[in-house]
Amino acid sequence: MREIYIEKRNDLRRIAIKEVNILTECFIEEETFEPIPGEIYKGIIKNIVPGIKSAFVDIGHKNNAYMSLSESELKILKKGSEVLVEVVKEELNGKGAKVIKTFSIPGKYVVLETANTKRVFSRKIKNQEVIKTLKEVIKTPEGIGITFRTNSQFAKHEDIQEEIDRLYKEYERIVRDFKYSIRPCKLFGESSIIYKVLRDNINSKTSKIIVDSKEDYEICKEYLKEINTVDLEFYGEARTLFDFYGIEKEILSLRNNKVNLKCGGYIIIEKTEAMYVIDVNSGKHVTGRNIEKTAEETNVEAAKEIARQVKLRNLAGIIVVDFIDMKKKESKECVIKALNSSFIGDRNKSKIFDFTELNLIQISRMRKGKSIYEHIEEECPLCKGHGKRLKLSYIYLLIKNEILKSNVEGKIKDFHIEINEEYKEAVNGNMFEFIKEIGALDLNIYLNFKDFSEYYKVEALLFNNQIDNVKEYLVKVIEKY
Repeated sequence: MREIYIEKRNDLRRIAIKEVNILTECFIEEETFEPIPGEIYKGIIKNIVPGIKSAFVDIGHKNNAYMSLSESELKILKKGSEVLVEVVKEELNGKGAKVIKTFSIPGKYVVLETANTKRVFSRKIKNQEVIKTLKEVIKTPEGIGITFRTNSQFAKHEDIQEEIDRLYKEYERIVRDFKYSIRPCKLFGESSIIYKVLRDNINSKTSKIIVDSKEDYEICKEYLKEINTVDLEFYGEARTLFDFYGIEKEILSLRNNKVNLKCGGYIIIEKTEAMYVIDVNSGKHVTGRNIEKTAEETNVEAAKEIARQVKLRNLAGIIVVDFIDMKKKESKECVIKALNSSFIGDRNKSKIFDFTELNLIQISRMRKGKSIYEHIEEECPLCKGHGKRLKLSYIYLLIKNEILKSNVEGKIKDFHIEINEEYKEAVNGNMFEFIKEIGALDLNIYLNFKDFSEYYKVEALLFNNQIDNVKEYLVKVIEKY
């Protein structure tokens, strides 16, 4: 069964999805007030660059968005032209968001689209009788495209029709507001990724949603008001929800480039400047006498795990996979089939290419949102950006969780904390922020920095002799404030 965990802390929302207790997807959303994919804007073209067939568009944010243009659009559009656009990629490294001139409005059962005027059905709807019935019964507006989502095959026809009518009214409102708005502005956009996650993941397989903020609890409660098959729970403890349910540990493990397989093999995930490279190794899975069969079994399991890791880490762009060599065409087809089936339902469009002559498989995956690394890692100042380390803010969160785990009843007042010395300058530069972020303003913190392989250690001090051993590291009251 599927379980959804929604954690909201300050300006960061994290959503984890587990299938049969296995983490399958993780969404991280920062409240940056920057344009996000799915939002629709009225924009004004500020500049056109024919050489790269692009236009830069003012959509009301600090950085202008950019939009690719066709040959005909280059002739029609001019500086100052008003355009109705949808954000498809968020801002990155000072570069504005990417926008397109078509847009879509998603619903639970259908998606209304301006890119075409066709009726399209999800690939997961296999029953041709269902498709035939939907075509005959459901009325769709002229001049607009409708994509029937997987959920539509299980929905009442009147519910689908009602949603289409509602989405079309929203479409008319967007077009009307575009026409009468004077300045660039946002015309449509859900305030949080939570709506998309609920829309895409609430079905007969979903058993439970656990939420730790009142705001998100009310959103889920409203969404589930006509659904009685999903349990909604509120988590109100001080310890973070992700830490309590062991999800934090799983997220941290995503920093490892090695992932072990149940069969005894393993995969290695490496990032280069141009792409991600994944290597499949047989490891301990070498007991079988049939080398071809062993390679096939390892590769099939690796294919499924690769798809899971790509989605969890939100890897995008070009991904090259070096599978264990196989000779038979049938074996290769099994691996391709396993990859394709494992990517079904992926929120990012992906394409899998056949084996090359060198036994490599290429995967292209559209970029949506940041990778998991961008949320929990930062450039290491000691190696001038050539390496990555855990974000200091993330370490503060992990330390706070350790303190809360040790101090459930609130009776322990003394803690010894060791932090890797590479963070010494940053922590000492703002000691108050450190003490505040780890929730220790009313505690005695004994802090020192150490050259070790770990990022931090937290020890609860229960006895006087423990305190005496570290008393020289006590953070003074004046440093706290």
